[in-house]
Amino acid sequence: MAPEFETLDAFAALMRTAPGPDTAAQAGATARNGQLTKPPGSLGRLEDLAIWYGAWRGMERPVLVAPQIVIFAGNHGVAARGVSAFPPEVTAQMVGNFQAGGAAINQLARTFGARMQVAALELDRPTADFTESEALGAADCVAALRTGWDAVDPTSDLLVVGEMGIGNTTAAAAIAAALYGGGGEAWVGRGTGVDDAGMAVKRDVVDAGLKRHGDVRGLAALSAFGGREMAAMAGAMVRARIEGIPLILDGFICCAAAACLETEVPGALDHAVAGHQSDEAAHGKLLAELGKPPLLQLDLRLGEGSGAALAIGVLQGAVACLSGMATFAEAGVSAG
Repeated sequence: MAPEFETLDAFAALMRTAPGPDTAAQAGATARNGQLTKPPGSLGRLEDLAIWYGAWRGMERPVLVAPQIVIFAGNHGVAARGVSAFPPEVTAQMVGNFQAGGAAINQLARTFGARMQVAALELDRPTADFTESEALGAADCVAALRTGWDAVDPTSDLLVVGEMGIGNTTAAAAIAAALYGGGGEAWVGRGTGVDDAGMAVKRDVVDAGLKRHGDVRGLAALSAFGGREMAAMAGAMVRARIEGIPLILDGFICCAAAACLETEVPGALDHAVAGHQSDEAAHGKLLAELGKPPLLQLDLRLGEGSGAALAIGVLQGAVACLSGMATFAEAGVSAG
């Protein structure tokens, strides 16, 4: 039976019950890695990745066969402030493109054998403008968290969450500024490609939101500034932790949602790695705050979970090497 959480406090309490990695599996994977037919450390970060994955899956010789990608979509009231180069109607249009298989993320999901689904959250009811009130409020935030929770397949063995939502880089910048300081100047980027005048508007909007909501952290920041798609991503991330499913984080918006969890319950993202560092200006700074070095840096700024989806291949390679390579004893090779 799925746990009940009717309030943000109840969701935070659920987060605090989340299990950690399997230390016996971690030790076994580490021991196996030390016996493989290669010089010690020669596969670099792939070695650490495979051991990390095995620990969270409870397997010293792990397999990765059922990755899941979920794309959440939501509309933002703050988009009416002119913070995006595209109108809000694009959110629903792109959802249609996802469902038809025509987006970049569809191609990447197919390439890496991931099952993909799309969840559109009340696109006809945008969040409130966070310069005027809370974007979500507690009730809507909890409902979106539940949508994300319910979207995760507990039989999957890896999760990527992506997003679509015109205006959501502004919401993400506001969350990052609320959590880590610095104001709009430190966190606002070009998003969908706004010009210098648009950047100034975005900074002013973020600063106005910060002035209205004051010092908020954790889930309160998600409620104050976030979109439904961001809260749904957060709900899915926590479900993955509860189920022992490793998580690959995507870009700036995904990491802003994740940062709300990490500042609510430190260690909440221990089951996650950063798939990439995007071209959105402040993403690298946000990854540094989270302590998550990226696996890839390809100047992506698409969203949709695209960078994290690409990193599925890196993790698949890491797991294949740990589990499939022969040990020195198996291969009859001298270990020196």
